[in-house]
Amino acid sequence: MSNDTTLLLRQFLRSPATIGALVPSSQRLAAAVCAPVPERGEPTVVELGPGTGPFTAEIQRRLGGRGHHLAVELNETMAALLAERFPAVDVVNGDAAKLSALLAERNLGQADVVVSGLPWAAFPKGLQLTLMGAVTSVMSHAGAFTTFSYVHAIPLSRARRFRTLLAERFEEVVAGRTVWRNAPPAFVFHARRPRPRTELSSTMD
Repeated sequence: MSNDTTLLLRQFLRSPATIGALVPSSQRLAAAVCAPVPERGEPTVVELGPGTGPFTAEIQRRLGGRGHHLAVELNETMAALLAERFPAVDVVNGDAAKLSALLAERNLGQADVVVSGLPWAAFPKGLQLTLMGAVTSVMSHAGAFTTFSYVHAIPLSRARRFRTLLAERFEEVVAGRTVWRNAPPAFVFHARRPRPRTELSSTMD
């Protein structure tokens, strides 16, 4: 068992509601999730729930020293590990619900890309709404949001509710192909152009 897998397992046992995986994501999944990171310019990329850093490494590879990479990790142990592994990344041990304040503190304005490793299918309705509101509030209209879901979670009611939420909050949502070379297999959601708040319904059943 790798050191990262051991760490994830320990943190899961301590806080199963906030740790969504027992094995780090594969390089193939990381490549699929991080595909929207621009190849040019100085983008602001926000990463939520980076864990042990497989998406972090891919984002850094794609940025190649450009832009600003803000990684928000709620777990203190994993945040410390990330900061040590990736000195070029702005790692924050904090709550993703406070994204707007975190960006404002850094004078970053809006995010061009938000990459999420959060376990959305494990969250209750209220938390899904709060976190998605935080995400869309910091995104530019042309911004991209990506996340993933495990194949076995497709029929779960919370996973279905999250897919409905994505469709409600973004003008375009595309589910990518299944990444079989991941444990467990997963697929990626690519969402673009968050809808203005005036277009959103007041409730989500």
